[in-house]
Amino acid sequence: MNRFEEEIYRCMDPVARLLEVTENPHHRAILENYRRHVHLEGSGQFEKIVAPDMMVDEPVYRINWGRPTVIRGKQGVIDFYRSAERYVMWNSEDRIAVADWGLCDELTFHFLTTGDILEEFGIEVENREAHYHFTSRQAFVWPYDEQARLIGEHLYVDETSISVEEVDPSEVVSPDRSREIHLELLARLESVPG
Repeated sequence: MNRFEEEIYRCMDPVARLLEVTENPHHRAILENYRRHVHLEGSGQFEKIVAPDMMVDEPVYRINWGRPTVIRGKQGVIDFYRSAERYVMWNSEDRIAVADWGLCDELTFHFLTTGDILEEFGIEVENREAHYHFTSRQAFVWPYDEQARLIGEHLYVDETSISVEEVDPSEVVSPDRSREIHLELLARLESVPG
């Protein structure tokens, strides 16, 4: 297992640690929804993310990655996730808090992708054929309703923190491998009673 696979396996460890000390049932439900959402997204099960028990009927996403974008409705959310299937994403170094209204997570967001995809986002690279590890600090603000269903995502990037590193081919994790990892982690969660 290379370092990136290991980081994908551990990406929800901060949520697990917070769940260990969170007693409020509503807060726990929000954290469980968040963790499940990340693994469903990582495994490509987008329709399950927008299911009535996971998300409100009219979600609104506000995304500040490069050009700010607003996405409305479940189909827009699914289309947004499908557009990201070409690269591998995960988070680390989370500082997460949960409250009655939802959660906030300041984290390092990781993209593992090719140079040509990075150039589509306006990031210059030396070799379009190579793979790169792109990171930035981001703030995720995710509001939830009283049933612990996601209302939307507000994603803000700190562009002063961006780092781009070429990756040795031996460390590349394919989108298919990332999906396998998330499916494995999701299966573990779903095998635990309650």
